[in-house]
Amino acid sequence: MSAFEQAQKDVKTLTQRPDNNAMLALYAHFKQATVGDAQGDRPGMFDLVGRAKYDAWAALKGMSCADAELAYVKKVESLLAAEK
Repeated sequence: MSAFEQAQKDVKTLTQRPDNNAMLALYAHFKQATVGDAQGDRPGMFDLVGRAKYDAWAALKGMSCADAELAYVKKVESLLAAEK
């Protein structure tokens, strides 16, 4: 199992929900690692959550899948360490 796959499992063991910025970072790095650069149209102005998620993902444009996986793993590790 890769570190990225392990981090996907580990993030589910968090006892507290991370703050919104951490959740957006996790989402964006996961999408960049698994899909690549942001695709599709930006959600409309009334879809605030969808828009924030899309913008966080689009901000990573050009980041390699490997770098996105590494950033995701490091973010999960920091969240787990903060709970101890």
